[in-house]
Amino acid sequence: MTSSSAASVFSALAPYGWDDAWADEFAPYDTEGLLPGRVIRVDRGQCDVVTADGVLRADTAFVTPHDPMRVVCTGDWVAVEPGGNPRYVRAYLPRRTAFVRSTSSKRSEGQILAANVDHAIVAVSLAGELDLGRIERFLALAWESGAQPVVVLTKADLVPDAGTVAHLVQDVETSAPGVPVVPVSAVDGDGLDVVAAIVGGGTSVLLGQSGAGKSTLANALLGEDVMAVQATRDVDGKGRHTTTTRNLLALPGGGVLIDTPGLRGVGLWDAETGVGQVFSEIEELAERCRFHDCAHEAEPGCAVLAAVEDGDLPERRLHSYRKLLRENQRIVAKTDARLRAEIRKDWKRKGAIGRAAMEAKRGPHWRS
Repeated sequence: MTSSSAASVFSALAPYGWDDAWADEFAPYDTEGLLPGRVIRVDRGQCDVVTADGVLRADTAFVTPHDPMRVVCTGDWVAVEPGGNPRYVRAYLPRRTAFVRSTSSKRSEGQILAANVDHAIVAVSLAGELDLGRIERFLALAWESGAQPVVVLTKADLVPDAGTVAHLVQDVETSAPGVPVVPVSAVDGDGLDVVAAIVGGGTSVLLGQSGAGKSTLANALLGEDVMAVQATRDVDGKGRHTTTTRNLLALPGGGVLIDTPGLRGVGLWDAETGVGQVFSEIEELAERCRFHDCAHEAEPGCAVLAAVEDGDLPERRLHSYRKLLRENQRIVAKTDARLRAEIRKDWKRKGAIGRAAMEAKRGPHWRS
């Protein structure tokens, strides 16, 4: 690539996140005459790629089409053919981050939702009751992806009392240590400047359930009605999502935004580190437990249970922590034979301990 063509590539792709590091990664493909570009939309085995030559339509079948973790996805930087009918994506560059969830498949597969994301914006509507467990689930996946999570509480204008909003923010902050929590109203603009400052650097992905107000928030950040919006019922915040594909859009104030369809199911996918990050206070307490493999259920000297009893740790948090760890363990065990064997061994050990405790409680003559 000549210096002039390299300059034109930087000029065209910098608004989408192109930098020197990506240019270095692309160098081997440059010698083959391929074009660098970023995937802004994927549907039906094809994708739209923004390049220095404009937006190109390309087929993704060349890049491992049957592995859901290796298919081209929105946010990927790719090497695309300059011409051809059909035109093909030849490869994607190594991903810096990847937001992955488990599919509904019985084969326990991971599904990549977005790549090369710096911020994961979890949109939660204040039109209905807060589901803190679901927020924790989104945050676990976000932390695991390598992105910095942010919780945006949308439709704050539907909560008339400022004190109530502050209380709701505090509830979410308790369930999201280390995560910014921002109440926002796309109607009157409150909080939008804070979110715009966060997404102004790097790439952000919008996540949340249908009716969470993601597309409305995206339109507010874009300054125009780019994303179609379906009206939702104010009484419960529910409605059909109108975003059907993941779309990457350059923001006028800088940064890139990926809007996603409403996610009905958010299954964990090998997210043990993310779960630990969401429940960092429990992980810190666990270090003070008497036994290093304490399950925080009935063991003596358990610092976690002591914190619950003292009121320092909400019992709901501990239940949610256990639930997500168990779910993640089941997912990983489906593809890890060694872990399955360890789980069976642990079940047998706990069963033996339970039987021994029961026999001790009943006394030596209970069988007679």
